[in-house]
Amino acid sequence: MSKKNSIFLNGLVFENPTFVQLLGMCPTLAVTTTLKNGLGMGLSATAVLIMSNILISLLRKIIPDKVRIAAYIVIIAAFVTILQMLLQSYADSLYASLGLFIPLIVVNCIILARAEAFASKNTVGKSAMDGLGMGLGFTAALCIISAVRELLGQGTIWGIAVYGNVIKPAAIIGMPPGGFIVLGIIIAAINFITSKKKEGGNE
Repeated sequence: MSKKNSIFLNGLVFENPTFVQLLGMCPTLAVTTTLKNGLGMGLSATAVLIMSNILISLLRKIIPDKVRIAAYIVIIAAFVTILQMLLQSYADSLYASLGLFIPLIVVNCIILARAEAFASKNTVGKSAMDGLGMGLGFTAALCIISAVRELLGQGTIWGIAVYGNVIKPAAIIGMPPGGFIVLGIIIAAINFITSKKKEGGNE
């Protein structure tokens, strides 16, 4: 496997920012009430992550070490502002539903962590691939959680009714406690599968 493919899979699967590193919990629990919101937030964060990683990698030898975190935040904030204006212009309904969590991408610990841990130390190509892998890993996690919460909490997927009046949706799944419940069950399932694979490999 090539180095870039390894970096991509690392973010997507092995070091998934949500299910493995438990980063970005605020948007993960807050916006995952519907699949549309989860996908919108995930792709928004991915776009900012890729572009900020690229620019930080390009400037990594120029940014003074003492002000690097402040510089990263300014760079990320610039891309978030551009994203915010684009969403407001071309996807107003998504912008309205995500609300405050769009500007909060600026301080998303996933983006800041990748800037500090990877983009500031690696080439542009590797940094872009890291941003893509981590971003899509975050997006996939949000989509999985969103789909489960929307299906169980509202009885719909992407706003389309799935089981009509046959089963009554569990309203609590769409509420904040439901986010914790769904996330906890998914992480527990992933850890169980991972441990079983490790046990099988050691036999």
